[in-house]
Amino acid sequence: MSTNSIYQFNVQKISGQDINLADYKNKVLLVVNTASECSFTPQLKDLVALKNEFSEQDFEILSFPSNDFGGQEPLEGDAIATFCENYGANFPIFDKIIVRGPYANPLYKFFADKKQNGKLSSVPRWNFHKFLINREGEVTDFYYPFTNPTSSKIKKKINKLLAVAH
Repeated sequence: MSTNSIYQFNVQKISGQDINLADYKNKVLLVVNTASECSFTPQLKDLVALKNEFSEQDFEILSFPSNDFGGQEPLEGDAIATFCENYGANFPIFDKIIVRGPYANPLYKFFADKKQNGKLSSVPRWNFHKFLINREGEVTDFYYPFTNPTSSKIKKKINKLLAVAH
């Protein structure tokens, strides 16, 4: 397994279940830090639409709630899950984490350090910052919050990564 891969990380689902990101091997992933009280929160519906569009393919969205920006994720645990269900969330939601700074979750420290991930250095500037991951678990791109998940820019890149045989 490549050290440039997210498969080296363990995370916790909002339900408390420990998950090794290697469980998502051979899938194209969009990793997003989310919040329930953000002006970008309506993107949850767009994430659902994106997931539905690629539902027959090896694609998954991973949602990581975060309260790092303006206190916009005051909810905890089941309340976050219920909130996301109200938007029809059909993708895994993980425990609320820190996505920037010295106490950032190891996955997000990996995204921020080109020496670790071998590709880029990107720290979320706000909620709904998106990272695109290829089938090998390598970060390939990132998108700022103002880039809608259903934008042609993101969908073209997903299609390109899905076309690569595994």
